[in-house]
Amino acid sequence: MNYLRLFWTFFRLGALNELAYRANFLVQVFQSLLTLGMALGGLAIVFNQTETLAGWQPAELVGLVGVYTLIGGLINLVIRPSMQQFMEDVRLGSLDFTIIKPADAQFLVSVRQFEVWKLLDVLLGLGVLVVALVQLGAQFGLRQGLMFGLTLLAGGAIVYSFWLILATCSFWFIRTENILVIFQAMYQAGRWPITIYPGWLRVTLTFLVPVAFAVTVPTEALTGRLNGQTLLGAVVVALLFWLAARRFWRFGIRYYSGASA
Repeated sequence: MNYLRLFWTFFRLGALNELAYRANFLVQVFQSLLTLGMALGGLAIVFNQTETLAGWQPAELVGLVGVYTLIGGLINLVIRPSMQQFMEDVRLGSLDFTIIKPADAQFLVSVRQFEVWKLLDVLLGLGVLVVALVQLGAQFGLRQGLMFGLTLLAGGAIVYSFWLILATCSFWFIRTENILVIFQAMYQAGRWPITIYPGWLRVTLTFLVPVAFAVTVPTEALTGRLNGQTLLGAVVVALLFWLAARRFWRFGIRYYSGASA
């Protein structure tokens, strides 16, 4: 309960900070609608020429765009801004003020910054998912819903852990922002199912930059394409990423030398 209160406190502070610049809301509306429009427009162009794409139907790819937008919104809502602030604190030596607080330091650095207007991307993603579910109709049932929820949680955990591992490298390297930019660029590939890419890129987007677990696997669960082996693999990979990120964080923080060192 204490951590939920802390999460809510940081969210309120982020909201108050963003409300001081309300013009940002209009900019975010334009940016979010433009990005979503381009993604859906790309699907329209593709399916104007063919009925399926690597075996995927139009409604299934609409669901994939919804998952892509939803996960991207969550990343930009809290994960990216918090990790960027964490890296800046390490560089300036001001992480001291976080690690001396009577709460888990990893949790604090993970939820310190919110860009609340990015909630619009989350809501748009949910809206697109609803449209996809209506189009899928009877194909979606309770089993698919449970598998979708589980894979979405696993994908979110993998993405968060991946970002934390990259950000923790700032204990040894002065500037690591470029690494995060590379991830953002690779994430763009998640707008399409990884099955359309060549083998080497498919491996990269699955294991090196875990876009597949964040977007394609939950969409496969949504559309009934997911098998038990892939579901188990997603859960196992999520647990391994989570444990690796936690251990790497605890290892890295030993090397922190802040303003008080």
